Amino acid sequence: MTEETMDWQELTSLTRGRPFVVERVRLADSGVAIEGEFELPQLAQLSVEDQVFVTAFVRCHGSIKEMERIFGVSYPTIKGRLKRISETLDFVETDPSPSRADIIDRLRRGEITAQQALSELEGRS
Repeated sequence: MTEETMDWQELTSLTRGRPFVVERVRLADSGVAIEGEFELPQLAQLSVEDQVFVTAFVRCHGSIKEMERIFGVSYPTIKGRLKRISETLDFVETDPSPSRADIIDRLRRGEITAQQALSELEGRS
């Protein structure tokens, strides 16, 4: 484990899940510091155990079977923990509605039917 990982785990343990505010950020390679109030990223607000769990899940490429093997628990246990963690995180919309031009281009390339194109165009806000 790197020194940065240990520092982060110590900080997470120290705060015990309580909210805190970061007031100064310093870029290590340039010495530039920024002061103000900064919120931590959502994943950094998880407990150390949940951070380890999420890291393992990503390293396993989302394989629940591999997670079962690593943690020595059952499928329902893994699913339950994923559900609990996901309920604490706000999700950003990563699949925005396609633009009118994108829909027409897909129609021209034959990737969608005229009916699908109309449906997508009508569904846009």
